[in-house]
Amino acid sequence: MEEIKKIELNIIALSDSESQPNNYVLILEDVQGFRRLPIIIGSSEAQAIAVTLEKMQPARPLTHDLFAQTLKTLKTVITEVLIHRFENEIFYTQLILKDARLQEFIVDARPSDALALAVRFQCPIYILENILVEAGLPIDQSKSFAFKRGSLLDYSIAELESMLANLLAKEDYESAGRVRDALDKKKNNKI
Repeated sequence: MEEIKKIELNIIALSDSESQPNNYVLILEDVQGFRRLPIIIGSSEAQAIAVTLEKMQPARPLTHDLFAQTLKTLKTVITEVLIHRFENEIFYTQLILKDARLQEFIVDARPSDALALAVRFQCPIYILENILVEAGLPIDQSKSFAFKRGSLLDYSIAELESMLANLLAKEDYESAGRVRDALDKKKNNKI
């Protein structure tokens, strides 16, 4: 059986989710810059990721800080995060851990929690290539999205959110307005 290739990802953006109020969209990009992967996460996980990325020190440890400190106390580290499955628009993630005896453990985790821990351990984030092909967005698609499929309503909510983040980053507010309208329409009509 052929081994499935792993692709390394970097966190490149975190912004408000237009389709799911009080949630956030985390944008990951493959290290070669060919595809982006939007993941919807909750506000507490977004805060946990942002606090670490911005090198902020909360007055009291957040839950992810507590778990990371517990692992370190037990002389266990997270060596990588792997997004290994995608079903029904849901990503499934594993933490790969090693203890002081170099014994490896695999623990299932929600992507948002796994990513919050990945930034604390500064470990690589991987995705199986077939999942990135299925759920990721080519970088070129985000630049010329209006002409690929004909209608913005043909895109998933995650794809629209990724496009919106890209357009706002490029300050293309006219196109961003069209994408935001499509998101609102999909959200309100459940298209």
